[in-house]
Amino acid sequence: MRYVSTRGAWTDDPQPFSAILLEGLAPDGGLAMPQSYPRLAAGELAALAPLGYRELAFAVLSRFITDIPAADLKALIDRTYTAATFGSDDITPVSLLAPGLHLLHVSNGPTLAFKDIALQLLGNLFEYVLAKEGRELNILGATSGDTGSSAEYAMRGKRGIRVFMLSPQGRMSPFQQAQMYSLPDPNIHNLAIDGVFDDCQDIVKAVSGDAEFKARWKIGTVNSINWARVAAQVVYYFKGYFAVARAVGDPVDFAVPSGNFGNILAGHVAKSMGLPIRRLVLATNENDVLDEFFRSLRYRPRGTAETHATSSPSMDISKASNFERYVFDVVGRDPAVVRALWQRLDREGGFDLSGTPYAANVAASGFVSGMSTHADRLATIRDVAAQCGVVVDPHTADGIKVGREHRQDGVPLVCIETALPAKFAATIHEALGRDPGRPSAYADLELRPQRCERLPADAAQVKAFIAAHA
Repeated sequence: MRYVSTRGAWTDDPQPFSAILLEGLAPDGGLAMPQSYPRLAAGELAALAPLGYRELAFAVLSRFITDIPAADLKALIDRTYTAATFGSDDITPVSLLAPGLHLLHVSNGPTLAFKDIALQLLGNLFEYVLAKEGRELNILGATSGDTGSSAEYAMRGKRGIRVFMLSPQGRMSPFQQAQMYSLPDPNIHNLAIDGVFDDCQDIVKAVSGDAEFKARWKIGTVNSINWARVAAQVVYYFKGYFAVARAVGDPVDFAVPSGNFGNILAGHVAKSMGLPIRRLVLATNENDVLDEFFRSLRYRPRGTAETHATSSPSMDISKASNFERYVFDVVGRDPAVVRALWQRLDREGGFDLSGTPYAANVAASGFVSGMSTHADRLATIRDVAAQCGVVVDPHTADGIKVGREHRQDGVPLVCIETALPAKFAATIHEALGRDPGRPSAYADLELRPQRCERLPADAAQVKAFIAAHA
């Protein structure tokens, strides 16, 4: 398996997995994509159905990671997905909320968010490849809440790795902020940026786009622009499918809360590999750029002033980086078309695929969408608690709300959990009149000393901080 860029780099020299693992953005500003998706025949799918999570992860990931010896890859996977880290050997258990409605629990890792599934593996992959090559890495990332803590917990204490994590000042829940800022590890640096998540993400792209600075300071990324994160998340779509499908080959729908489009992109990849997903139900909050696209085929990211601060803050994103990977597929994997669309995006603030030959490809990809408001979240949290005896976090509530709107009788619907409710106590208290429970390890989290550096939304000042601390 080799990789190319959505914008054309590496087309004549496709890269191995280990190279794009450490690269982040491609030299042309595009994102790494496999040259083609591995396809699984019906018999191959049936053979995967009885596998445990570690064996399933190896079966899926070994199709994307072919330059790490199989025995080493298997050892990395086995070391990552343990009951000690994720609460059980099931790793991502599935529970029944109502007949035909299921919840895929992917938030049992160390930071109580689904991003642990990919980032715990990413930390081990980074350490392995860096040790093999005798290299070090300065990881630059942006977070709207959960990626930052998941990345930092995965990278803390790792040899040859330092982390510089940007987050929007005052835009995370107190629990999310304390998870990141209370880490004492000297290789972890938190930067609170005056702005919104999109400002943080723009700075990461600007720094990564400076080839000289990137090379000098060995800059890599853990944001979902890193393909390894998407690949790791593909695994739990297979796991969820096999848990609920009546028979291998029957259709299953997935409802996914979406901010940066990485989680649901993994579902698109699984579907492209032959997993019988009928629909991918995308749920946004009030920041409904992606819902607008799938309803109208018009992609129109908002500016900072138009990006709402909501009670599902990890989805307070306007420019979803992984959306470019999806568009690459939709336009027939033609990098010239992607380049032209993103130039139009920069020039005009958006683009419209309606009336183009690509509109049919969007329809054929199986996406539907919807939007959820604060009132919807509260109502869904109350209803799921009353009817199912389960407390869900606000983002998961967004997914359940929109998923229910698109349910079809006879087709199982799997809602993907985003985080545990302990991370969003204020909203849970508003909905239920009580605080959510939290693991004992986090009992005093917000009382622990916190450290971070506050900076303006300015790439030059972030570069100066990196240069002073890398």
